[in-house]
Amino acid sequence: MPQGGMVGVSVFDLNDNQPLYAYQADRLCRPASTQKLITAITALNQPRGQEPFRTEVWATGEIANDTLRGDLYVVGGMDPELMETALDTLVDLTSAFPFHVITGQVYGDVSMRDSMYWGRGWMWDDNPESFQPYLSPLMLNKGFVKVTAIPTTPGEPARLEVKPASSYFNIINETKTKTSSAGDFDVMRDWMNNENEIIVSGNITSRRVEEINVYSSQDYFMHTFLDRLGTRFTLMQPWYSFDELQNDSTCQLVAEYETSVQKVLKHMMKDSNNLNAEALFTRLGVQASGKRHVSADEGVEAIRALVKAMGLKPDDYRFADGCGLSMYDYVSPDLLVAFLRYAYNRDNIFPHLFRSLPVSGVDGTLKNRMRKGNPAYQRVHAKTGSYTGINCLAGYLETNSKRYLAFAIMCQNQIKASEARALQDAICELLAKE
Repeated sequence: MPQGGMVGVSVFDLNDNQPLYAYQADRLCRPASTQKLITAITALNQPRGQEPFRTEVWATGEIANDTLRGDLYVVGGMDPELMETALDTLVDLTSAFPFHVITGQVYGDVSMRDSMYWGRGWMWDDNPESFQPYLSPLMLNKGFVKVTAIPTTPGEPARLEVKPASSYFNIINETKTKTSSAGDFDVMRDWMNNENEIIVSGNITSRRVEEINVYSSQDYFMHTFLDRLGTRFTLMQPWYSFDELQNDSTCQLVAEYETSVQKVLKHMMKDSNNLNAEALFTRLGVQASGKRHVSADEGVEAIRALVKAMGLKPDDYRFADGCGLSMYDYVSPDLLVAFLRYAYNRDNIFPHLFRSLPVSGVDGTLKNRMRKGNPAYQRVHAKTGSYTGINCLAGYLETNSKRYLAFAIMCQNQIKASEARALQDAICELLAKE
């Protein structure tokens, strides 16, 4: 084992229904992205856990003579996979309704979740990264912009392609093609003041791509939606605001866009997408509590309730978010294995969870681990979890004798992540040979 850190291991034989091996398995650890297993299993365990994520457009008031004498509402459902094509679909469906003049206002309804746009215990200096999004029930393109710089004539600015196209942000091109004095390629904005003036700079010798998040998600969505709505409609009040839809007899559903839970799970697990995990965590809170407006508390309480239902004590652990970015999450290898065991015995959970997990040597975050020729190749379906000092692996493993195991390996305070991964791979290889 790597020196200087702590390792906890728990392995359970699912065929014999008994523990196989344990080493410091009850020690509390930070799970990093293996927290996503707990979120996914708890969410799929809900009676409505398979319902799709929905984003809806509603009209209020009266429709007469090609005119909506009322307001338009876009109601957010926390869909983390709503990309540019989905936004265009919403606009297309809205334009198919029998009005093309809107006298009232266009509103965004983000009342599903509170206004805390980061999870508890998230690191502030992760902000420039696209993996730490701004959370909102209305999100577009996962909250970030993709900037591509393409070289042109030496000494001239590179050509920039920005997706999705939107007037919400400004692009300043300070690049130079094949000019070493221009410095390294960089995409930046004023983080401290939450400005959306995106500065692209540096020497461009070949095609370069960078992703950068923008502030804030709901404004990004609504501004871009209004951009495109304005090409199809006459807007008497060409701006947007935020308000909650009061659904009454004057309301009509104009359009909706759905994303399956399986699609959300796939990117949440295979790619370890934090936004997808937090979206599922929020939706879990809504379904478990029955409330229309939730915070992280409702998601946490749903997880605690399942821990208690499994015969364990919720107060022995700490849950703060859905994705594992939080410094406040504390679980044990035994707890992760308890969740994996619970999922394995339930048809409403296991098939969906299993096919969403990365496969050793094949895809996702395990694509380059336990590759072809290794005894564990294609036999490990598991979730990775890592940030500085933390490296975890938990999931399912098929042995050479066709036995199925649930396991969790949690390495803590390991500065060299490569050593922690090597230990995890070695344990999986050993188990796979059995």
